[in-house]
Amino acid sequence: MKNVLSFDFGASSGRAILGIYDGNALQLKEVHRFKNEPITLNDTLCWDIDKLFGEVKKVLKEIGKTTAIDSIGIDTWGVDFGLLDKDGKLTHNPVHYRDPRTEGLLEEVEESFSQEKLYELTGNQIIFFNTIFQLAYLKKYKEEELNKAESLLLMPDLFNYLLTGVKRAEETIASTTQLFDPYKKTWNEEIISKLDLPKSIFQQLVKPGEEIGTISRELAEELGIPQIPVVATTSHDTASAVVSVPAADEDFLFVSCGTWSLIGTELEQPIISKKSAAYNITNESGINGTTRFLKNVTGLWVLQETKKQFEKEGRNYSYDEITNLAENANAFGCFIDTDHPDFQLPGDMPSKIKEYAEKTNQQIPETDGEIFRTIYESLALKYRYVFEEIMECTSKQYKQVHIVGGGSQAEILCQMVANASNIEVLAGPVEATVIGNSAVQLISQNAIGSVSEARDVIKRSFDMKSYQPQQHEKWNAHYDDFKNILLGDSKGRL
Repeated sequence: MKNVLSFDFGASSGRAILGIYDGNALQLKEVHRFKNEPITLNDTLCWDIDKLFGEVKKVLKEIGKTTAIDSIGIDTWGVDFGLLDKDGKLTHNPVHYRDPRTEGLLEEVEESFSQEKLYELTGNQIIFFNTIFQLAYLKKYKEEELNKAESLLLMPDLFNYLLTGVKRAEETIASTTQLFDPYKKTWNEEIISKLDLPKSIFQQLVKPGEEIGTISRELAEELGIPQIPVVATTSHDTASAVVSVPAADEDFLFVSCGTWSLIGTELEQPIISKKSAAYNITNESGINGTTRFLKNVTGLWVLQETKKQFEKEGRNYSYDEITNLAENANAFGCFIDTDHPDFQLPGDMPSKIKEYAEKTNQQIPETDGEIFRTIYESLALKYRYVFEEIMECTSKQYKQVHIVGGGSQAEILCQMVANASNIEVLAGPVEATVIGNSAVQLISQNAIGSVSEARDVIKRSFDMKSYQPQQHEKWNAHYDDFKNILLGDSKGRL
């Protein structure tokens, strides 16, 4: 029997889940769940690192009294980081990727590297909040703070350091920075040098499954627990989610669906071409040196923000009620591009959707159900759009798409994806990130022999649901209308 403890930090919540493996099946036991809410410090949106690490310590103190833990693994979102001074203390709370400080920094970096060159060197999707642009901000506006830093640690690496006192950079999370060489699996010295960033702050890289160290003696004594091994799992949450995809074929499409939707496939080598650059598809590292060839699409964020706004107005819908409202609303009345800048920041999302409909000369959704249906239909069609881009770049056809993560529970969305793309959708597992995190820890301990064996374990341990395409002709008839909305966005006409 093996007990592995996985901490999964998402953009809005975190949880600690115990993975119990008996040599045949993996069982999950939720230990603790908590909110991950940003705080504002000196007009800067930050992560509350003290609170988050306090939640980690609370879990370890409690579970350590009753359960022998074989290892700990931590995964988080990408790009964000903490800077440590010479005493190993944070110079500032890690800044939230949605903080507006990186506005205009893409143009600043372009003075050294064109977007085309950046993509050629890193294979990363160009997104305004990538680590490279956050560091460019510090270089330009807070160089003194940057120069004081002795170490840069991405979020999971920072938690590992707080546990063990050991500074390392795990490959899958490093590959989100736009400062990483996707072929050599090293920091890209050309970019770091040309942007005049301090080379010394970038830590030694380790592969998924390597043990970082054990919980420090001081922390173990404080919590009254043993010095448990800490494993560098697939530390980027999407990398962990992809490990959990229970695919029967080597070639598979996946959607890791939550606040963000990560849509892609797993490859042996990166694809860095004019076509993949034009489509802004990213190449990030996965388990065993594989490449996650994927695109970040704004996912359930728009729905979550809409739900919050309705709650402020006194309408508290459960997700079942949201589904019912959407199913009974008029179909194909309005489409949005969830990645449009109008929808990237928190706020009154229903009003933003209505304003977007008006300026794109579409029918304005009036009822709550019409707004929910607009979001779901638009997501399903955006998924199809990205599937087609990926298939064009890989020259492959796919029999199925696996939807994993929290969004796999949204039956209305899964069915719409099947309908829109005319492809079977296999939904599940729900706890994809934690399952992948646990699987890498078990591989690290030789309890499971390989990733393919881990996927077999996952298949027999967790339920999946199949959705077959329905009414594809109706969806196909509206696909060009949706693409015209996207085209309008890309040409800057909105």
